[in-house]
Amino acid sequence: MIEPVIVVVIMLALIAIGAPIFLALGAAGLAGLYMTRGTMAFFFGPTSLFGQLNSFELLALPLFVLMGNFLAATPVGANLFRAAVIWLQWLRGGLAIATIGASAVFGAVSGVSIAGVAAVGSIAVPQMLDRGYSRTLAAGSVVSSGALAMLIPPSVPLIIYGAVSSVSVADLFIGGIVPGITLALALSVYVYFRALLNPSEAPRGERVEYSWGDRLRALGGIWHAALLVVLVLGAIYSGIATPSEAAAFGAVGAFLVAVAIFRCLDAKGIVAVLASSARISGAILIIMGCARIFGDYLNLVRVPDTIASLLIGTDLPPEAILMLIMLALVALGMLVDAVSLIVVTTPILLPLITTLGYDPLWFGIILVMNLEIAVITPPVGLNLYTLKAVAPMLKIEEIVRSVIPFVVIQFLMLALFVLFPALSLWLPNLVK
Repeated sequence: MIEPVIVVVIMLALIAIGAPIFLALGAAGLAGLYMTRGTMAFFFGPTSLFGQLNSFELLALPLFVLMGNFLAATPVGANLFRAAVIWLQWLRGGLAIATIGASAVFGAVSGVSIAGVAAVGSIAVPQMLDRGYSRTLAAGSVVSSGALAMLIPPSVPLIIYGAVSSVSVADLFIGGIVPGITLALALSVYVYFRALLNPSEAPRGERVEYSWGDRLRALGGIWHAALLVVLVLGAIYSGIATPSEAAAFGAVGAFLVAVAIFRCLDAKGIVAVLASSARISGAILIIMGCARIFGDYLNLVRVPDTIASLLIGTDLPPEAILMLIMLALVALGMLVDAVSLIVVTTPILLPLITTLGYDPLWFGIILVMNLEIAVITPPVGLNLYTLKAVAPMLKIEEIVRSVIPFVVIQFLMLALFVLFPALSLWLPNLVK
């Protein structure tokens, strides 16, 4: 078993010297295949890469990215925050709770975590600071709620997990609804009681009375995008369209919302959105393809089976094994990006999860909940650096400190769904 150790060392060494993650995964996988199968490795490698990407359901990934980028270019994020403020300003800590609500809805619009942080954070943070909110509450509520986009459908990480694990993307989308809403509510409840117990962190200020007309008019700037998302997800859940077909409809609809309704994109802007979407999708897909080479090597030398046998042989309760896996995933998520973590760990851990008697769909939800914690913790917490970019008045040290209590809340929610799998499976089972 010395060869797998050498392969892992090659991968880590390449990452350490700054090589792109796809190159590190692909080169390490090819090296392992060469040590195991000789020159046949140069046949197995391309076959693995093509086999990973030759998936109809994977078409949904670039199309949902395109849909999210078109909508992110519109004022939908700003309008969502304004609407949430008008509807929730009566609550203690209402601005921070409105931020969480706006980020949750925007997550259903974009499916990309950093897009939500950029769109909502650029407006929410200055307003909260102007009204006397503490800097840590303002930063923490934006960074943590931005991660909801990873779980609330249409979710790019869930599409990736579905492609790697062969679990239905439609079922994963349904499974992500309850955990996503529960996590948003948990964050909101924490903010409410934090503001209630320490009013100086969220001063009430002068309360503005809004009429029902004001509330309804506030929805006028978001109903187009909200209706589009409802139609896209409704088509998937009802079985009218596959995720890929619905994503194509969503991309066209988002284009019309941006160009015909909001009129915020000219020809140059459209090209910029297309180029950005192509870069993001290309980066994700090449990582997935190269990670498949690495994963196929590990399966060839039976690393997943060996790990499963070792852990089961410890006679630990399944819950204890799961918690060890969760801690390992959180630690890895602090060092490796979300896409790489999904495509590398899923082939290794999924056989163990199924051996323990757990549902692969449930594991996909739990894995993405892990990644939500990863994107708000240093050193690879992309949400932290995105907020710093759009809210330069905050120091990166303040942003990092601000997420600590929110990470605790996310850990508690993760433990809840790990210990009680039925919480995330009852809705998919009900729909079936």
